Amino acid sequence: MNQTNRPDVVVVTGASAGVGRATALAFAERGAHVALLARGRAGLEGARRDVEAAGGRALVIPTDVADAAAVEDAAAQVEQAFGPIDVWVNSAMASVFSPVKEMTPEDYRRVTEVTYLGYVYGTLAALKRMLPRDKGSIVQVGSALAYRGIPLQSAYCGAKHAIQGFCDSLHAELIHDKSHVRLTMVQLPAHNTPQFGWVKSRLPNKAQPVPPIFQPEVAARAIVWAAYHNRREVYVGLSAAIAIIGNKLAPGLGDWYLARNGYSGQQTDEPLEPDRRHNLWEPVDDEIDYGAHGSFDARARTWSPYLWASQNRGLLGAAGAGVASAALTAFLWKGR
Repeated sequence: MNQTNRPDVVVVTGASAGVGRATALAFAERGAHVALLARGRAGLEGARRDVEAAGGRALVIPTDVADAAAVEDAAAQVEQAFGPIDVWVNSAMASVFSPVKEMTPEDYRRVTEVTYLGYVYGTLAALKRMLPRDKGSIVQVGSALAYRGIPLQSAYCGAKHAIQGFCDSLHAELIHDKSHVRLTMVQLPAHNTPQFGWVKSRLPNKAQPVPPIFQPEVAARAIVWAAYHNRREVYVGLSAAIAIIGNKLAPGLGDWYLARNGYSGQQTDEPLEPDRRHNLWEPVDDEIDYGAHGSFDARARTWSPYLWASQNRGLLGAAGAGVASAALTAFLWKGR
């Protein structure tokens, strides 16, 4: 991305686990200098080891992204240590699995501060540095839930919807200003991350991602690709595309379907432990490194054909045109 021979400087929030952890490693495999922002110190140190083992350089900055001043300070530390930031990836998230009627104002505030305002603060810190240089890339890790809310995750869905609306506004402003700073949102399907084991929950059984489930490396490859391509949005899986497009066409049908299937689909058959820790207020990975993967490896896919097709739509279009041309030529020749 940058026009010099130096490695790209990348900031990843939520880098201690899950999609953020896999994304940090994916950038490191390209030789990037990666700044790792999250709360969990054990997870951050594990991410540091991943990045350095892959050939990148790592900078660990323990950060609660709900603190705007801390995010701005982290950005300053990154540029002091590594130089100008080329890519900023917002991936940090928090959620609560609970019916709306059992949620508290504090639940909503905290999820919103992390999952929405954390993205806003990260974007502001990135823009402060990228706009004067007229270059850089900001990647928002989104979700199909940015368009289609589902039961039992109202706070998270609301925050993801807010990110999507924020990005619409910012896209228009960047175009108005003729800025070369790029902004993209990567809309994810369900992924196998540790969040389902540590998210705050009021459900009777353990939470699970709604199948089809993908490994976090699938999302990471999409995020890295998005950082270097001028695509407004990237849908990572067919299930995400169906949820987003289907909601635009028939939202009432989605309501009905999710009312019937959304409760059972987000829970396993195992009861939730009553004394289980959650990470809404304090990190769970402060002493234990949980890595990028959750407990659903056996059910998770390592490749998304839909994502591949999206990334290669020019090639597929050219191939389709070639096939059509060959078929037309054969038809015309046969008719001579």
